[in-house]
Formats: sequence, structure tokens, C-alpha cells
Amino acid sequence: MTYIDRRAARVLLIDAAGRTLLLHGGDPAQPGRHWWLVPGGGLDEGETPAQGAARELFEETGLRVDPADLGEPVHSEVTEFSFNARLYRQEQEYFAYWPPEWVIDDAGHDAEERRSIIGHRWWSVAEIEASDEEIYPVGLADLLRRCSAAGVPSGGL
Repeated sequence: MTYIDRRAARVLLIDAAGRTLLLHGGDPAQPGRHWWLVPGGGLDEGETPAQGAARELFEETGLRVDPADLGEPVHSEVTEFSFNARLYRQEQEYFAYWPPEWVIDDAGHDAEERRSIIGHRWWSVAEIEASDEEIYPVGLADLLRRCSAAGVPSGGL
């Protein structure tokens, strides 16, 4: 198997109630299979992870964040997956951000996101743990607990 290697950045958006925003999506090449994941995606040429995370966050949710306000990554992983009939090996970093209240706006979705993202929802840690749906990253509930224990960064609420 030949994988496409890429780097990505994602953001754990955590609201005042401790819930995190997950996007509901799927793979156009696998009709009927859906999952939940945190906002983010592949880095553009020359982008730092924080810059890519901020750009993706704006495109997918309408929330504009200064990359410096994201702080340091709270988690990193390498994942392998199939999307649109291509195999990917993706190194990704996760940032945590406590946003002010705002209304989610998907006007920035590109054509691929319009085909693959079908909704969004705020999830509590308990809901994530109780769910039998596919949720990424694996271990998200524990990651959210670690972020909450570390406290709210200065850029957040």
C-alpha cells in the first residue's frame, strides 16, 4: 500500500460548559459510513501547525483565532486512514481553545468539505464516553479531561 504523507492540525474547541465541538462527516467514497471529529485538516505549504489550525478553524466553523492564541499543542499523533479512495498517513497536532460565544458558520467550507461534513454538535465528555459512534481522535474524552485539568489558557474565556 502506498500512503500519501501529510501534516495536519486540529482544534479542541471547549465551551464554558466543558463541551467540545465535533463535526459530523463521512467519506464520499464510502457512502453510509459517518464519524465525528474535531475541526481541522491538512496544512498548506509553509504553514505552521498553529497557522493551519487557525485557518481550518475559520474555514470549518467561522471562528477567527490568532494562531498565537492557540498556544502550544496539547496532543500529537500519527494516524492512517482512507479518504476519497486514497490512503493517508497523517501526522497531526491538536490545540485546545476556549472560544467566546459565537454562531457556527460553515460558509467557508470548500467543495470537499461540503461533500464530507454533514453537521456539527457540542458533546460533553460523558456523551463521548457513552457513544457507540466513531469519534476521533481515539481517546478524546481523556484528552479533554487533561485539557480541563490544565486550566483555561489566557486566550480563552
